[in-house]
Amino acid sequence: MQKAVPGPGQESVWDYPRPPAIETTADRVVIELGGRVIVDTTEAVRVLETSHPPVYYVPIDAVQADVHVGQGMSLCEFKGMARYLTIASGDRIAVRSAWTYPEPWPGYEPLEGLLAVYPSKMDRCEVAGETVVPQEGDFYGGWITSRVTGPFKGAPGTWGW
Repeated sequence: MQKAVPGPGQESVWDYPRPPAIETTADRVVIELGGRVIVDTTEAVRVLETSHPPVYYVPIDAVQADVHVGQGMSLCEFKGMARYLTIASGDRIAVRSAWTYPEPWPGYEPLEGLLAVYPSKMDRCEVAGETVVPQEGDFYGGWITSRVTGPFKGAPGTWGW
């Protein structure tokens, strides 16, 4: 694995901490599903973790779509128990397309009342006017923009990093 050298204005995901950090951002976050804008907010936070592109969390009450508790949960060793969510908008039902931490563990309380989406399960996600490239794989849900360099964990063959 060859780490990319960040250029001006870029961040290397290899400089992100472990355990992950939470960072507020004033960047405009827009999410589309079913041909509709379901989120348009400047009140997002980014979770930054070594080897992963940022995951953007938005206020649940900023989501202009039907959000339902989905099947399953998973455990993050840092943030606690995540509950999966299904989002329906327009003609689309995106099953297990988002997650939330209803009772985040100490240090991650700012995530309460927020949700994150898998960009690969949305029509489009945007940060500061730039369309996001979804992180490879179906577990992490990172948002890749020109602002970050990798390589990024998640694709086949990267689990041992």
